[in-house]
Amino acid sequence: MAVSIDPRPTVFGDRYVVTGTYAATDTTIDLSAQLSSIDMCVLTPTAEPSAVTVTTTPPADLNIADVVQVNGTTVTIHNGDDAGTGASVAGTFMAMGRRA
Repeated sequence: MAVSIDPRPTVFGDRYVVTGTYAATDTTIDLSAQLSSIDMCVLTPTAEPSAVTVTTTPPADLNIADVVQVNGTTVTIHNGDDAGTGASVAGTFMAMGRRA
C-alpha cells in the first residue's frame, strides 16, 4: 500500500479534516491514528478510471469512479468494475471525522 497522509490536519472544534494520497490498487486507508470515527470520505482520482464493458447491443464502455465504504476508522475502496476492492487509479482523498 502506498497511502500517504498529510501530517497537517485541519481542525474544526472536535473534528479533523485529514488529506492524503493513495496509489492504484490500494484497498484501504487506515485513519485510526488520526480519527476515532469517520463522518465522510471523498476520493479524487488523478486519472480517468478504468473502463468497464457493459453488455448491451452494441457493447458500451463506461468509466465508473471508485466507491468509498467507511467502517469505523477504515476506508475501503471498491473499484468500478465490481471485481473486488482496490483503487482503479491513484488519487487524493479527504476524510472528516472526530479526533482520536
